[in-house]
Amino acid sequence: MRLAAELAVAEINRAGGVRGRRLELVVRDDSALPEVAVAAARALYADSRVIAVIGHLTSAATLAAAPVYGGGRWPLAVISPSASAPAVTDAGPHVFRVCPTDVAHGTALAAFASRRLRARSAAILYQNDEYGRGIRGTFAEEFIRLGGRLASDDPYVTDLPSFEPFLRRLQQRGGADVLLIAGTATSARRILPTLDTVGIRPQVLGGDALAGLETTRGADGVVTSTAYLPDRPGERNQAFVAAYHAAYGAQPLDHRGAAAYDIVYLLARAIDAAGPNRRRLRDYLAGVGTASPAFEGVTGRIAFDPQGDVPTKTVVLGVLRNGLVVMAEDR
Repeated sequence: MRLAAELAVAEINRAGGVRGRRLELVVRDDSALPEVAVAAARALYADSRVIAVIGHLTSAATLAAAPVYGGGRWPLAVISPSASAPAVTDAGPHVFRVCPTDVAHGTALAAFASRRLRARSAAILYQNDEYGRGIRGTFAEEFIRLGGRLASDDPYVTDLPSFEPFLRRLQQRGGADVLLIAGTATSARRILPTLDTVGIRPQVLGGDALAGLETTRGADGVVTSTAYLPDRPGERNQAFVAAYHAAYGAQPLDHRGAAAYDIVYLLARAIDAAGPNRRRLRDYLAGVGTASPAFEGVTGRIAFDPQGDVPTKTVVLGVLRNGLVVMAEDR
């Protein structure tokens, strides 16, 4: 997110900035923890130079910080590139996001498992937070609707000592055709070798929080849902990918960076139209796609509905192969 946002700011400033003024990023790390996100939001809110926020990355952090941004006399608009939990829809009139929701991710993964993989049974390991519960819920509902059954369905916390008890129990139950990891790449890096230890190897699926797993040994073949892949067609995206790699070399690029890049350019357009004023900026954003034209970004078209979502955004399915994520249709 930070690297792609910095790239967009550099490009805009080289072109003359916005209204003749340079853009500047004020960066805070929320550590993906709600309590840290609240502190970061308070610091940004109190900084009179800050006129909008790009973030937060996770749903839990976004939801925790939302009341801070939406409160007081000078509320701040916040646009998340990747907070996909359904609850973000109701986080308030100052909260926007440019990614699909967990409904789209879970549904797409379940359809792929059932129709493409012909899976009849599924096991789920889900991180017990807004994101994990969201992916788990929509996947389970759709997979069962399509005629599948759940062999196991277990929540976990990030400091869980070992995943082996969950997977041993799954083995004793006869295993499953697919395993959904509704959590982060950090968890998946622990789960994948444990599958080998236990001696089962279902097809592993996961949502967009598995970004970064592609460089992990043993991750080849994992299927993930995401809002964006770098090989997305279109001249604008190709130019972005080329500029990103020219600036950062082999640094991985995923949906979070691409969406942050789009958000910077969207905010530049909004500032140019409405001025560097928090209230007017929020009102302009609310009208993108209705009162003003939709924004055509590298991740696709952005047009906000009354809740600040982009309901037309869809997910794509990728498969991890040789350190890259490629379209799952090419498996």
